[in-house]
Amino acid sequence: MTTTSFEESQSDVAKSAIKKVTTRLVPFVALMFFINYLDRSAISFAGPNGMEADLGLTAAQYGFSAGIFFVGYILLEVPSNMALHRFGARVWLARIMITWGIVAVLFTFVQSYTQLSWLRFALGIAEAGFFPGAILYLSLWVPSRYRARTLGFFYLAQPLTNVIGAPIAGWLMTHDGAFFGLEGWRFMFLGVGAPAVIVGLIAFFYLPDSPQQAKWLTDDERNWLTTALATEAATKEGAESEKESGHSLDALKAAFTNGRVWVLSLIYFGFIYGLYTLAFFLPTIIGDFQEQYDVKYGLVEKGLITAIPYVPAAIVLYLVSRHASKVGVKTIHIALPALTGAVSVPLALFAGSPQLTIACIAVTACSIFAALPNFWTVPTQFLTGAAAAAGIALINTWGNLAGFAAPYVTGWIRDANDGDMKLAMFVVGAAMLMSCLLMLALARSGRVETSDRVEVPVGH
Repeated sequence: MTTTSFEESQSDVAKSAIKKVTTRLVPFVALMFFINYLDRSAISFAGPNGMEADLGLTAAQYGFSAGIFFVGYILLEVPSNMALHRFGARVWLARIMITWGIVAVLFTFVQSYTQLSWLRFALGIAEAGFFPGAILYLSLWVPSRYRARTLGFFYLAQPLTNVIGAPIAGWLMTHDGAFFGLEGWRFMFLGVGAPAVIVGLIAFFYLPDSPQQAKWLTDDERNWLTTALATEAATKEGAESEKESGHSLDALKAAFTNGRVWVLSLIYFGFIYGLYTLAFFLPTIIGDFQEQYDVKYGLVEKGLITAIPYVPAAIVLYLVSRHASKVGVKTIHIALPALTGAVSVPLALFAGSPQLTIACIAVTACSIFAALPNFWTVPTQFLTGAAAAAGIALINTWGNLAGFAAPYVTGWIRDANDGDMKLAMFVVGAAMLMSCLLMLALARSGRVETSDRVEVPVGH
C-alpha cells in the first residue's frame, strides 16, 4: 500500500469512527442534557404561573429558591466528577440521572417556601457532576480536532430545551386539576421529572464507558480512536504525573494550581450569569409585558414566546461550531459573542415593545450559545485524565456560583427597584463584558492555543 492510499484509508476510518460516535452517543447524551436542563429550569415556568402566588413567594425568595440549587451542586461537583472518572460514565451518569429524577418528582408536592428551598438544594446535590461529567465523557471519545463540532451538537440540547420544553411545560400547566386535582404547575413538575428516571435506567444499559467497549465500532475504528486519544493524552498536563504516581493527586494539583483554569472559571462565570438570568427570569419578563404593553397571553402562548429567542440561538450555535470545527477554535469564537451579549442584554428592557425586547434577548441567547461549546474545547487542550476531570469540574463550579448569584441578585435588585429589571440587566451585561476582556487577555498572554483546522462532514 502506498503512503497516499494508507493516509486515505486512515482518513476514511477516522471519518467513519467520528460519525458513529456522533450518531450513536451524542444524541443520547444530548437527550440526557435536555432533560437535565428542563428539570433544573422548570421552576422558571412554575414561578409566574401559579407557584409564586400559591406559596406566597417574593421575587427575592423565588430567586433564592432558584439559585440554592447551585449551592448543593457545588458541594459535590468535583467529587462527583472524580467518581465518574473512577467508576465510568455508564454507572455514574445513570446514577445521577435516576437520583435527580426522583427529587424532581417531589416538587409536585411542595407546600412552602422552606420546602421549595430544601428541594432545590437537594436537586442540586442529586444533579452534581452531570454536566462536567457529560463534557468529560464526550471528550474521552473524540480527539480535540473533532471536539468543537461534537460539543456543538451536544450543546444544541440546551437551547432546544427552551424551544421544545417551554411549550411542553406551558401545555402541562394548562391541565389544572386534571390529574388527581393537582394544580397545573404541580402537574408540570411531575411531567418533566419522571422522564429523568426512565432515561437514567436506559443509560445504564446503553452507554459504553470507552471505545474499547463499543461493539458498534469496527476493529479499525476502535484502534484509530484508541491510538489517537492516547497520543493526544500523552502530550497534556497531568498525564505524566498520573503515570508516575499511580493515583490522581498530582493531577488534581495540576488542575487546581493552573492559572489558566482559574481564568477560564471566571470567563465561564460571566457566560453562565447571563444564561441563568435569562433562564429564570425570561418568563417573568414576558409576564410583565401584560402590564407594560397591555397585552394578554395564555400559558401555552407564554411558553411559545419563551421559546422564540432559543430558535435562532440553536441555529447560530450550530453554524459557529461548524465554522470553529473547520478553522480551529479562535479567540473570536468566544470573546466576540461575549461582547455582543454584554451590549444586547441591557438594551432588551429599553426596546419599547414586546417584539423588540424579545429580539434583543434573542441576540443575547445567540451570543451565549455561540460561545459555550467552543469555550469547552479550551481546558481539554492542556489537561487530561484526572486533571481534566478536576479542571472541568472546577470551571463548572464557578459557573454554578453564577447560577446561584444570577437569580438571587436579579430577584433582590428587582424587589429593591419596585419590580424594575433594568439595573439587573446592566449587571448581566457587566458579567459578560468581564468574560470578553478576560478571554482577550488570556489569548494575548499566549496561555491558550487554537485548534488545528479540520474538515468534518456536515450531517454527522
